[in-house]
Amino acid sequence: QVQLVESGGGLVQAGGSLRLSCAASGGTFSVHAMGWFRQAPGKERDVVAAISRVGTSTYYTDSVKGRFTIYRDNAKNTVYLQMNSLKPEDTAVYYCAARWTPTVNPYVNANDYPNWGQGTQVTVSS
Repeated sequence: QVQLVESGGGLVQAGGSLRLSCAASGGTFSVHAMGWFRQAPGKERDVVAAISRVGTSTYYTDSVKGRFTIYRDNAKNTVYLQMNSLKPEDTAVYYCAARWTPTVNPYVNANDYPNWGQGTQVTVSS
């Protein structure tokens, strides 16, 4: 079972940028689809972006399209989330998730992912 460790969160002003990283270990990273999710206080955990196991297919929730980019480096067993033009409503705990898959599709539902990191806090001040 793959283990995931997120990093890169922090406090940033609105309009700023952050890059989140998720390092995977304990499994074959290249056969796992990956996703980034976020959860704000009192809200459900929602998908932000997802990427197929080879990186050829991606998905973004509407609110982050054009601002966030998900990409992966299978040689480094790491998936990234580049976040630009951050807004206060992006404030949340961000989680990385992994799912073993034989397909080349991304997965966008939290229930599709059995493996989760511990989360990293992103706070955007206005």
